[in-house]
Amino acid sequence: MKNFGIRTSNPAFTGYFWNNSKSYTKEKMSLSGVIFKTFLMLCLVAITASYTWKLFFEGTNIKWYTTIGMFVAIVASLFISFKHSLAKPLLPIYALAKGFFLGGISAYAHKRFPYLPLQAIGVTILTFFVMLFLFKIKIIKVTRQFRAVIITASITIFTVYIISWILSFFGVNVSFIWGTGWFAIAFNVIAAIVASFSLLLDFYYIDRQLGRAPKEKEWLATWGFLITLIWLYIEVLRLLKKLAIRF
Repeated sequence: MKNFGIRTSNPAFTGYFWNNSKSYTKEKMSLSGVIFKTFLMLCLVAITASYTWKLFFEGTNIKWYTTIGMFVAIVASLFISFKHSLAKPLLPIYALAKGFFLGGISAYAHKRFPYLPLQAIGVTILTFFVMLFLFKIKIIKVTRQFRAVIITASITIFTVYIISWILSFFGVNVSFIWGTGWFAIAFNVIAAIVASFSLLLDFYYIDRQLGRAPKEKEWLATWGFLITLIWLYIEVLRLLKKLAIRF
């Protein structure tokens, strides 16, 4: 997928994303609009995550909440990917569904390692602001080569995850990804670093379009942010869990 001749792995930032259309209003994308929508969607994630958390510690089996939440989020993302005009109505559904999934995996992690999810949230928030600071003062410049490396790494990581997930249906346990060995920990560290640097790509693409893209595109920008932030949180949570088991 290309954007001004630049490839991007995030489906929210495709060339189609930035194409102008007469059906859009004359208002342009603003930073405040993206921030507000991102905050609103994160609140929806928190609502269903908290509800799932509550059910878990009341003794309810939340396996289906977690599983269905994951699949609904995937389906919503696929629809948004292929028809971007659906971002506005489907993004709240995506956020609520993702909350069920995150609430489930976080509750399981907290039961075994108390307060681990809170630590993961703290690390995710800190990483977000560190990446934003680095982007603003241009310590790390988002060059074409930098984007190519991060995008290639992201695609590789997701491909490995998909393959290992498919193999799990055949009883094949890919321990070098899901285990607690040093290789598995190293893979998790790399994935967390790539997810962190992916935030820089999100900042870059949104910064280029502020005041240029139609205001309706703020929903897609928000979706892109959510994808990266949730990915980062999951990687951090998995890494902390592995380290807790290991040590």
